[in-house]
Amino acid sequence: MLKLFLTMAVSAATLAAATSTFAQPEPPDARAKAIVDQMTPDEQLIMVKGSFGWFSKSGDAVIAAGWVPGIKRLGLPSLRESDAGMGVANLMGKRTGDVATSLPSGLAVAATWDPDIAYRGGAMIGSEARAKTFNVLLAGGVNLVRDARNGRNFEYAGEDPLLSGVMAGQAIKGVQSNHILSTVKHFVVNDQETGRNVLSSRIDEASLRESDLLAFELAIEIGQPASVMCAYNRINGVYACENDFLLNKVLKGDWAYKGWVMSDWGSVHSAALAANSGLDHQSGYTLDKKPWFGAPLKDALAGGSVSRNRIHDMNFRIVRSFYATGLMDNPVPITPQAIDYASNAKVSQEAAEAGIVVLKNKGNILPLVLGARKVAVIGGHADVGVLSGGGSSQVRPVGGPALEIVPKGAAAAFARITYFPSSPLKALEKRYPSSQFTFNNGDDVAVATALAKDTDLVIVFANQWATESEDLVNMNLPDNQDALIEALAAANKKVVVVLQTSGPVAMPWLDKVAGVVEAWYPGSNGGEAIARVLAGDVDAAGRLPVTFPTAATQLPRPEIPGLIEKKNSKGEISYGLDYGLKAFDVDYNIEGANVGYRWFEHQKLKPLFPFGYGLSYTRFTYSGLSLDPSNSLQVNFTVKNAGKRPGIATPQIYASVPGRDGVRVKRLVGWQRVTLKPGETRSLTVRIDPRLLANFDVANQRWKVAAGAYHLVLGKSSADSSATTTVQLSELSIAP
Repeated sequence: MLKLFLTMAVSAATLAAATSTFAQPEPPDARAKAIVDQMTPDEQLIMVKGSFGWFSKSGDAVIAAGWVPGIKRLGLPSLRESDAGMGVANLMGKRTGDVATSLPSGLAVAATWDPDIAYRGGAMIGSEARAKTFNVLLAGGVNLVRDARNGRNFEYAGEDPLLSGVMAGQAIKGVQSNHILSTVKHFVVNDQETGRNVLSSRIDEASLRESDLLAFELAIEIGQPASVMCAYNRINGVYACENDFLLNKVLKGDWAYKGWVMSDWGSVHSAALAANSGLDHQSGYTLDKKPWFGAPLKDALAGGSVSRNRIHDMNFRIVRSFYATGLMDNPVPITPQAIDYASNAKVSQEAAEAGIVVLKNKGNILPLVLGARKVAVIGGHADVGVLSGGGSSQVRPVGGPALEIVPKGAAAAFARITYFPSSPLKALEKRYPSSQFTFNNGDDVAVATALAKDTDLVIVFANQWATESEDLVNMNLPDNQDALIEALAAANKKVVVVLQTSGPVAMPWLDKVAGVVEAWYPGSNGGEAIARVLAGDVDAAGRLPVTFPTAATQLPRPEIPGLIEKKNSKGEISYGLDYGLKAFDVDYNIEGANVGYRWFEHQKLKPLFPFGYGLSYTRFTYSGLSLDPSNSLQVNFTVKNAGKRPGIATPQIYASVPGRDGVRVKRLVGWQRVTLKPGETRSLTVRIDPRLLANFDVANQRWKVAAGAYHLVLGKSSADSSATTTVQLSELSIAP
């Protein structure tokens, strides 16, 4: 009997293996073609247009960013789309009761320099989206930080194409590991919010290819997003969603991108022109002047200005992505599923801890050693929670906001200054039970200063709120916070400033305080993350993904182009609404491809803090930078923890590349992130993508690595040089 059972088991296993071998699903292309070939002409117009989810009335629509009806006859699901810069966002959550876990800001995640953290964060929010019945996340922000005052910087991954592309690509990959769809956005050079609907980003092709486009190219290669979202703005006079060069030539031609192009909500201006220029789907048509991909597109088909083949291709790209991501084989449940918010908050907390950057640590004031000391915690609503960024990416936190402030005169639903319920003060009190903590809100400088004089240590929380659709008017901390910090520093020599900001800020008080910590927008469990870094429970591991200028005068455009007082007829700030601005240009040819630290290097400017900078609670030494004998594009080096604590090092490799203007350009070409015990030494390797050493040859439409000497620098930041070497390269030409 046992022999018979074993025989049957083996036979069943063999049969299953054989069945698996012969029943493998066809490639996404073939499966999508088979479906699209069955569509009627009317059905082919269904999936190329979606409504704003708030206004959808269909039985399977949810109140969120967007909804696209499915085609039940062919088994094609409806698309339920949610904004998802940091988590599953729902601006109507207050009404519906929906909540979600929020990752730290995009810049905070980028500050980890850890692709695995980016992937796990994406996987976490993708799992929540799936559990909430969403199958499309409008995630993957990869616009470069060209201006420190951009209102959406907190959604993005920094100023460098390699860092941004890798981190965003891994986050997209994580989202889609749940068999749902992710976008990458906003394509392209959507690098300021002021006048985003009317401005034209002026930039030459070579500079564009070497900067913003390269970031998108890398993110798409790594993440394979189902969709690319074209932006609001124009590029060299042509709207992004009508830009044949960018959508057809570069994206679908040079990069052979097989997914579909969706519009941003309210960024479509035509039917035939947009469709023929490469736009596959009009998203949120209720925010456009017309449902362009409805009756106008049908008329264009009838009149012959858009071909039936083009409509077929639009649908093929959409349906193919259903198969490529596994959505068709793993349908999203139609009823909400349980979510382990506590576990997901730990994912967010780990990212926040890894991305918090210690910028100054005079006298090793950090990590905090308190004992029975009196500590003043001042400002930033640190008694109740941590700050988050505003706009379409706003997550409504589990438990509801600790505090929500409506800016005076705010005219749009997403202009809410929201604090997540994770108090840094309470986390510190729990960690230091012997210390006496006193909180003061900082509104009255005299009262706060008197408290500072009577304490052993002052921790001041300084906040800068930013939101989509509104750029920051300057780089200063708002609401008199700079004056507050100056006064506190005059009253007490032991002042630690914790910044919760969208991005870089000016620090006129820097020389007068003992410590500065950049916590960004730290997300769910952000208060606990801040406390753990301050206490040294974890190493200070974050490294800047953006350069911190001393002031806006160091930026390529000291004044934000088009910036005016954005008020409606009642004198109210009109966040995200029609500013009444006329079309204007933003000249990105000023810096071209030299974004961020490259600009500072090129202009010989010294920033407040350089790209890649961040202090640790231990000490690292870098040495032994050498080329691999078998591969001139692979470098080896050694890192040692020379301190007394375990810590996380992020050695960075920069190359000095001959620029198109004859001046050498510094570029990040690779990095490693490694955890080391005290005294531990590790040999590491970085492989260099040749595109990072190349200039784009517009005439021949190729990447070209010029023959000659290339200097490689190993350092702790873009301004550091711990070891150097030189490689001689032969000329190399690479197809885009």
